[in-house]
Amino acid sequence: MTRRLIRVATITAGIGIASLALAGCSGSSGGGAYDPDEKVELTFTWWGNDDRAERYNALIDAFNEEYPNITINGSFTDFPSYWEKRQTEAAGGGLPDVWQFSDTYLRQYAENGLLADLSEYSDVVSTDAIDEGLLGTGQLEGTQYSLPLGYSAWSVFLNDDILAEYGVEPYAGGTSFEDYSAWMAEVTEATDGAVFGGTDYTQRIQNFENVLRAQGGNLFTEDGELGFTEEQLAEFWESGAADRDGITVPQQKLEEISPVSGFGSNLTASEASWSNFVAGYLADSGASSISMVAPPTAEQGSADLYRQAGLQMAVSSSSEHPEAAAIFLDFVVNSPEAGEIFGTSLGFPASETKLEGATLEGPDQQVADFLASVEDRIGDAPPAPVVGYGSIEQKFWDLGKELGLGTVSVDDAVSQFFSEAEVVLQG
Repeated sequence: MTRRLIRVATITAGIGIASLALAGCSGSSGGGAYDPDEKVELTFTWWGNDDRAERYNALIDAFNEEYPNITINGSFTDFPSYWEKRQTEAAGGGLPDVWQFSDTYLRQYAENGLLADLSEYSDVVSTDAIDEGLLGTGQLEGTQYSLPLGYSAWSVFLNDDILAEYGVEPYAGGTSFEDYSAWMAEVTEATDGAVFGGTDYTQRIQNFENVLRAQGGNLFTEDGELGFTEEQLAEFWESGAADRDGITVPQQKLEEISPVSGFGSNLTASEASWSNFVAGYLADSGASSISMVAPPTAEQGSADLYRQAGLQMAVSSSSEHPEAAAIFLDFVVNSPEAGEIFGTSLGFPASETKLEGATLEGPDQQVADFLASVEDRIGDAPPAPVVGYGSIEQKFWDLGKELGLGTVSVDDAVSQFFSEAEVVLQG
């Protein structure tokens, strides 16, 4: 699935779920303690392709070897349809017992009582093998509503083939943004514009987020409000003006190749994105070698990065067999069998016990090495995404592209962004 499709689906589902009166649809867990001698049926669903379905079915078989009396009725669909179905089920009180979840929707579903408090099942759900920062990605106001399956961190990818061809030294990683811009300029000059140093990093809200975190802030507050001012956003977008003037790939060229990125199309020698994109970039670019280095930082020594664990697992509060559902959730999240079957296809394993079962090689080992290299920059998990985060992220991206096309000024872009955010946050 393309990243563009994921973004559009996130926005559509986010807006749809926000429009429902979910508060009146929540339910409470209807079952008692799990009886191993009782036959139980659970519904379980996920989004993904046939490969993911084969892996989940293999995991269900492994689970049934240990829990033969719990029947798992699994189903899956593509990403856009997935959240549309959950939206309908939420309105009707019929969410699956266990389901693949995303931290993007944590506030929507948790605040309306649709997710089980996993701490109530601590006797069957273990969190000991999961880092505290990762646990935070599934928490809201201290309550654990979901557990992460895997994680990634923000990184800079380098096309080693291109750099070698033009005799440019790789970006060292972890420098200031100014030094990163200077390196991109060096690439563009060395190739005489045949390949650009990178893409305008001020288009990505994640880069802005890292700047805020380096200053001790976050994109959003714990109360679900914006965590920055118009002046901070204006300063960030203005910082990319020089790069947009011939150093980074022109936005018009990116429009022509969309939805493939400039990096994937070999138009740029670098790209900032999540660490788990390495396999996709290798496939898109056809490069024989891609390196991963630490992204630039606004303040040396700051803990501006975090473990992004968007892919989660949750239990519905309306489940008639919540403890059995929690047992299965624990197996998916923590078991070595899950690590053996999935590897890093759901992200780098969030649980140490799951990681023990995984075999790391090639790009998987590369991701592991990168994550270890930025360990000292990993800070606490940010507050849970606000309701409608998908549309806010998309607006940021769209305005960044307009800045690149020269169709909007920084001041107008800031005004448009805050107007849109105000509408979204007020629901």
